[in-house]
Amino acid sequence: MISSLGLLASLALLIWLALRGVNIILASLLCSLIVIVTSALPLGETFQDGYAFGKLGAFAFAGRFFLLFAAGAMFGKVMGESGAAASIAMALVRKLGPDRALWITVLASALLTYGGVVVFVVIFAMYPLGLRLLKEADIPKRLFCAALALGAGTFTLTALPGTPSIQNIIPTIALGTDLYAAPLLGLIGGTIMFVLGMVYLEWQRRKAKAAGEGFDPAPGDPIGGSDGTKAEYLPPVALAILPLLVVIGIIVSPRLLGGAMPEALASFAAAQPVMWPSIALIVGSLLGLALFTTVRSRPLAVMGEGMQDAVVPLFATSVVIGFGGVVVQTAGFSTFASTLVSFDDYPLLSMFGAVSTVSGITGSASGGLQIFMETLAPSYLAMGIEPEELHRLAVMASGGFDSLPHCGAVIAMLAITRLTHAQAYRDVAVVTVAVPVIATLTCIAIASVL
Repeated sequence: MISSLGLLASLALLIWLALRGVNIILASLLCSLIVIVTSALPLGETFQDGYAFGKLGAFAFAGRFFLLFAAGAMFGKVMGESGAAASIAMALVRKLGPDRALWITVLASALLTYGGVVVFVVIFAMYPLGLRLLKEADIPKRLFCAALALGAGTFTLTALPGTPSIQNIIPTIALGTDLYAAPLLGLIGGTIMFVLGMVYLEWQRRKAKAAGEGFDPAPGDPIGGSDGTKAEYLPPVALAILPLLVVIGIIVSPRLLGGAMPEALASFAAAQPVMWPSIALIVGSLLGLALFTTVRSRPLAVMGEGMQDAVVPLFATSVVIGFGGVVVQTAGFSTFASTLVSFDDYPLLSMFGAVSTVSGITGSASGGLQIFMETLAPSYLAMGIEPEELHRLAVMASGGFDSLPHCGAVIAMLAITRLTHAQAYRDVAVVTVAVPVIATLTCIAIASVL
């Protein structure tokens, strides 16, 4: 009983500290200490083997996925510094018009994240351009934040088959699946997320316009006539999109080429679910450095800055996984896991509840998914759930309650866009919590029927 209360208290404190803007590393350590004390766990051993270096420890996760984060951040830096990301976005502006600012934000963010650019980098790359679009269309900043979250943090991270996101890669290690697991369910879920999200955003845009709510910049917002990259230096869109196409092409090549691919290379791609997309991102980065004159003159500096950009998101994700590594050692978590697994008459719903709860506790889709795959996935496989089905539905389930107020990505996005939880979180919660939950439950219903 005390252990369960300690878990609830630590989660409540973690959310409160996040809302107060407390550093996520400090917050995770304090909340882990509460869990340790209330569950009577050995202090030194739990921090050493649970929080830091255990199978679910912060540094174990960081070591396993460092190259992927680094390669993604480096690719994002090349695309941002070269003006390629802005060129793609401006092409969408010319095609759709500035009044479609929310559509442009969602589509451009989705294209970048599906191409392998990490969410944090997409936020930095899209923000200056988004401000200019908002000013021209007189749309509230809170809706830009929600559009950014929809495009960069929902269907391209958890639903669409083939995405090189960390969420889509984690199950491949535990289940032996590939990035295209259950493609039909993924396409259905991704479509639901996109459609419902855009319906909500457009409804809010029209509602804001009717109420006289328009663009209101924060002090320090870069809202001049430029998006931060001189227009004359933007590469042609056909050239700008080429590195993205190469990254996606390399990732999908084992599936598309089949037997035409050298056997040794195909075996390597199948056996290296983290290394293969990392290699694709590195190749895309090198191609960008060769193509774009604005980064060609200082390739090492750009790559180094990109690597540096990987540190904060990697460590922010790792420390919440470390908190989860402490949680899974408690009696309260064991009781929770046993209770969920006992609902074997409805295994897919039980799985949804397990992944959602753990992702909510850690405030991280990748953190919750990692913990689920290490601790509970074998039980659900034993219930008869197919590995590919478990892969896709678990990944989609992880992308719902992970976006509670203490989520590191949410905190970072609000900080970058100079908004508070009170100003923007309601819209963000609708498109990143409510909409993905609806999509996942719909796909679970379809999977149950089929």
